[in-house]
Amino acid sequence: MTVSQDRITESFEIMGAARRSRWLVTCDHASNHVPDWVAGGNLGLPAADMTRHIAYDPGAAGVSRALSDLLDGPAVLSRFSRLVMDPNRGEDDPTLLMRLYDGSVIPANRNAGHAAREERLQRLYRPYHAAIESLAARQDDTVIVAVHSFTPQLRGRQPRPWHIGILFDPADPDYSQALIDLLRAEGDLSVGANQPYSGHLPGDSIDRHALRYHRLNTLIEIRNDLITTPAQQAGWAARLAPLLQRALTLI
Repeated sequence: MTVSQDRITESFEIMGAARRSRWLVTCDHASNHVPDWVAGGNLGLPAADMTRHIAYDPGAAGVSRALSDLLDGPAVLSRFSRLVMDPNRGEDDPTLLMRLYDGSVIPANRNAGHAAREERLQRLYRPYHAAIESLAARQDDTVIVAVHSFTPQLRGRQPRPWHIGILFDPADPDYSQALIDLLRAEGDLSVGANQPYSGHLPGDSIDRHALRYHRLNTLIEIRNDLITTPAQQAGWAARLAPLLQRALTLI
């Protein structure tokens, strides 16, 4: 697929497609939407669960849009819930189609078979990744910035103290480590390195679109209670954009 203009499909949204900087912002978990053709648009969860982090990354879409503007680069955002199919997993990952997540059973996924899985791959997952790859391949020096958010506390677990986590493959740490150092130098942030979880999963989005092509990359995780409003989302983007740019000069 060749991408030359902004687009909105049932799978993805592209904004800033004509922008020519080397930056590409991605947001795998931008939406909690369930298409009508997936279990009638209802996965069988309480409405409150669909507003939780299990269904999407709250606040991440707003940060992604603002970063795209500030970096003058395109952004690709998913338009389906991670519970429908998780675009940040490889096609052979057993958690691609989740049946249980942070204490919530997903009824519509419990008995989803091969045909349902394949339809979601064809209509949602694969077009989303094709859009990212087309934009990433436009130039040789693409830098991919993946934006996510994390919940302050999983059920039954300890609170997570970090304001922000920077995730990376331990075999490819240089750019992310430069960004971590700059964030820690700010003096008012608790910054996790590969926290609240490991930054490398074979077949995930960064592996698929960055590591395999030796593209510079980083994955940003912001605690979602810090980005609940548009003003907070814009504020974090304004803070991150110059640090992302400066980090390039340090490697």
